[in-house]
Amino acid sequence: MATTTLQPMRRHDVDLKLRAAKMRRSDLAAGKSTSMAHLAVVRPTKTSALNLSSRRVAVWLWPNIMHDDKTRVHSPLPPAWLLCVDGLESIVACTPTIVSFHGFSACGLLVVESVKVHVPYNKKSQLRCTRSFQCCRILSVSSDYSCRRKICFAYFTSGSMKALIVPLAVALAALAKWCLAFPSYSASNNASVGGLYNLVGRRIPQHAEAFRFALASGNTTGPDTFTLRDVTSQDDSCGAQIYIECNSISACARGLYTYVTEFGGVDIWWTGSRLDQIPDPLPSVGTPVTRSSVVRYRYFFNTVTFSYTTAFYAFEDWELLLDWMALRGINSPLAWVGYEYILVEVFREAGLSDADIADFLSGPAFQAWNRFGNIQGSWMGELPRQWIDDQFALQKKLVSRMVELGMTPVLPSFTGFVPRTFATLYPNASVVVGGQWNGFPPTYTNDSFLEPFDPLFATLQKSFIDKQSAAYGNVSHIYTLDQYNENNPYNGSLSYLANISSATIASLKSVDPQAVWLMQGWLFFSAETFWTNERVQAYLEGVPGNDSMVILDLYSEAQPQWQRLDSYFGKQWIWCELHDFGGNQGMEGNFINVTAAPMEALSSPGSTMVGMGLTPEGLEGNELVYDVLLDQAWLSDALDRAAYVTSWTSRRYYTPDLPSAAVNAWQLLSSTVYSNTDPSSQATVKSILELEPALDGLVNRTGHHPTLVFYDTNTTVVPALKMLIEAGYKSEQLTSVPEYQYDLVDITRQLLANRFIDIYQSLITVYNSSTSTENDVSRAAEPLRELLFDLDRVLLTNSHFLLPRWISAAKAWSRGNATISSYLEYNARNQITLWGPTGQINDYASKQWGGLVSGYYARRWEAFVQYLIETKKNGTSYNTTTVSDIMLEIGEEWDKQLSDSEKAYLGSTDNSWETVQQIVAKYC
Repeated sequence: MATTTLQPMRRHDVDLKLRAAKMRRSDLAAGKSTSMAHLAVVRPTKTSALNLSSRRVAVWLWPNIMHDDKTRVHSPLPPAWLLCVDGLESIVACTPTIVSFHGFSACGLLVVESVKVHVPYNKKSQLRCTRSFQCCRILSVSSDYSCRRKICFAYFTSGSMKALIVPLAVALAALAKWCLAFPSYSASNNASVGGLYNLVGRRIPQHAEAFRFALASGNTTGPDTFTLRDVTSQDDSCGAQIYIECNSISACARGLYTYVTEFGGVDIWWTGSRLDQIPDPLPSVGTPVTRSSVVRYRYFFNTVTFSYTTAFYAFEDWELLLDWMALRGINSPLAWVGYEYILVEVFREAGLSDADIADFLSGPAFQAWNRFGNIQGSWMGELPRQWIDDQFALQKKLVSRMVELGMTPVLPSFTGFVPRTFATLYPNASVVVGGQWNGFPPTYTNDSFLEPFDPLFATLQKSFIDKQSAAYGNVSHIYTLDQYNENNPYNGSLSYLANISSATIASLKSVDPQAVWLMQGWLFFSAETFWTNERVQAYLEGVPGNDSMVILDLYSEAQPQWQRLDSYFGKQWIWCELHDFGGNQGMEGNFINVTAAPMEALSSPGSTMVGMGLTPEGLEGNELVYDVLLDQAWLSDALDRAAYVTSWTSRRYYTPDLPSAAVNAWQLLSSTVYSNTDPSSQATVKSILELEPALDGLVNRTGHHPTLVFYDTNTTVVPALKMLIEAGYKSEQLTSVPEYQYDLVDITRQLLANRFIDIYQSLITVYNSSTSTENDVSRAAEPLRELLFDLDRVLLTNSHFLLPRWISAAKAWSRGNATISSYLEYNARNQITLWGPTGQINDYASKQWGGLVSGYYARRWEAFVQYLIETKKNGTSYNTTTVSDIMLEIGEEWDKQLSDSEKAYLGSTDNSWETVQQIVAKYC
């Protein structure tokens, strides 16, 4: 073997091509490496500057450096540091180290084919740093290592080995100094902050190099904590300005959010990200800020959110929502997308035919309830295989992005619900048939349930989790599993219930010894008559210990069960805000219940609360009440409403010199509409205009689907809307802020929804009068018709309130297949109207959307009015059944329509600002 000596360079420029063979990802996964590249090594007196031009480079500090001529240089450097570089113009090198380009499975990257290294040399025989760039940039890949330190290159030529010893020793000493100077996260933690750099690049591209994230080793069992400060001269900043140190990726994301909101004054919303509007230059932090989460889990999603809101989301929609989640500190999101792909493979392996499986699966807009075991089959045709495959591909992206952003996805598992023919295929299996759900015909309900103590259950569980792990990787040990959502157990004996839960957790643990079973606690409220304290205790205590189960106290803000159930008899549980049912849009909230209440629960004697979470059925407005809970999760004292709303409004309407009228509007709303203390109506308020018309029973409903308006519209919504308009007149820039435009339309929508109640009651009063005529009824109905027209008009001015937005999203998944497009559109239409083949859950998921109001609700109300006129004219009695039949016919006809979504999606050409003012002048 040849020897080497260190020789000084006597040229002003030394250009070396660093070449390495291409590597496939499969090679990297197998741990294979490329051939080693040429190395450039100098031993400068002070510093050196190197220019790299590359798309993507994986640099591995390796002990055995091999030249193309097979010369090997041995060093005591352990293979423990990985440097990832992405498209850098320059790397500043201030200390000599040894590097090589090398493919490595931990990084999971393709090694770049060619890198050009330029080493300038000055007349004083001394190299200098010429520019200060970020030295290394973590890539958007799953990586076990991270390093963000300055490096230097060394150049070897043939010669004596002895001359290498001194510079090599200096290099190793310098490397140790740099690597120990900054916190890093060991490979065993399987974490990298690379996803956060990508997030910054997506949302704040002009400051992509301004943030430095440091994932500290140790303290991984304590609360998620971050420290936010300015970069100092002692840091290896590489041009960064803001330094965020944390003990988890989620904490770092929350630290970034703290900076952009509290120091930058900007935010990210469901309507879009405004983080790119952060001031330039970036504001300084000043006194460092350190915060810790008061709970281990910050949870997000309800199983049905995946049907009511995200059913037809494309990756771009998910990308915004995932960034929103990560920045707000969510670390445990539910991840149901693509479930059917794995389930189909499990059923096929069990011997079920494709026809058997197709008869079991439900349509895209209703999959949540198929997963719950409430319904089976699809009343609009079989679920297309294309949909199953596409959703599976989407889930791979989502899980990867969740992990990259520091979130541990709560993954599905085998629940026990099987096709009807399973009992025929396995006649000795313990299969029971569930009850009828919400009046659905037997064809579409009475799901078959394989009891967990049957050995087949564990077999199918292993098949499911093994396939899921192969698809997404071993990224989580938390599994969602709900067996009795609005569907009571086959047997109510305490021993039976304990056996069910005991066998369920055993099936999970047999595949994943670290498995944690997460379940929604809705059943303990919705079926409280069945789920007595004794039965709940037996069911929960079937799971050994208290660390293998987490219960979502799903409706904590209104119907908490943790108190009745003695903190779930020692099991871990999460305080959740449900708030929204069916994606309804009515403005409502209870500020005190999402600030002080969770803190009181956390500190209550014997509390086993471990998290705070959002579990809305749909995401349709009311962002304020969701933001509050997620922010409360990082504070030990209850938030002050007035101070919080001032800051929140300033970020939402980020403009110079925001008029005080805008803040005052939200202060008014937050102290009234969002401070609901009426215990009978703690949920989004549903407008009666969305309900099937009737003579009575529409107004002042209570419960978790209320129509009761608990505030005075004239002293709350009206002045708040006028104040927002006033603010628009004082700031022309404000009128162009997307969130301001959204809120103008949303509050106007609420105004008209409330005014509709008065008009409806006047109509019914006229109709019920023994002296009224058909002409009187027609005149009384005219304001109703006019209001619906005005409501549709204002909704059409904002893309977030358009029916075609929902339908177009559904049809986009057809990929041009006309049959699938029609199938998906029917799904989308049926969910928000009849919700079932013949209106089984009619209007549950109703929406106030432009095109839906005029095309569906206005049509129903017009038919209702015409029926009232006819009965007055003919002197016949009102017949409820006749009216319901008329409405069902309208619903069935509307659901089967096909739309020209491209035209409809354009909405109105009217301006929201002008339209809102016209409506305010008319109805206020």
